[in-house]
Amino acid sequence: MTCYTLYNMKSKLQIISGNFRGRKILLPDSARPTQNKARGAIFNMLASDVLSDTSEPYFAWDAFAGSGALGIEFLSRYPNSYVVFTDSSDDAVKAIQKNLIGIGSNSKSYVEKVDAFSVIKKYANKTKVLFLDPPYVMKDAGDIFMKKFEEEALQGTIVVWEQEKENFIMPSDKWVVLKDKIYGRARFLILKLKEK
Repeated sequence: MTCYTLYNMKSKLQIISGNFRGRKILLPDSARPTQNKARGAIFNMLASDVLSDTSEPYFAWDAFAGSGALGIEFLSRYPNSYVVFTDSSDDAVKAIQKNLIGIGSNSKSYVEKVDAFSVIKKYANKTKVLFLDPPYVMKDAGDIFMKKFEEEALQGTIVVWEQEKENFIMPSDKWVVLKDKIYGRARFLILKLKEK
């Protein structure tokens, strides 16, 4: 039996643009990835209004990475950047590693099998861009994570926070809401940390 049985090989998920445009993304069976249309729209907003310099060497963190689609899209569009992927699932970590091998970006990334909450102090004070997309069944996870993250994060940090629109929670007043968009059952916030 091949290890590929862990993944959804019929996935239609792919990289939307950048250096790796069109590459397929393997999914662990348990993943609920941000769909192509929504991911493309979010990254277009980032590129046009928030992170317009694609040559900048950003440090990004895909905290509840799943398939790693958000962080991989970031690497595709911002090729001088470095992305850390964290997930507590063995299947997710294996899928992310295979996806990174597939695009040849191992050297610009690090994958860690860990609960994202446990490494906030490790990564928050160097993260310029955070992708926060915890499983919808963990209803309060994003809110709890954000409150801990904002205490350690750098001024000006950008957060892309995906939530289920039916259980939406606004961030604290330490954040400026740059964008607020709904795609299907998901609501996306693009946030910037204010001066402390």
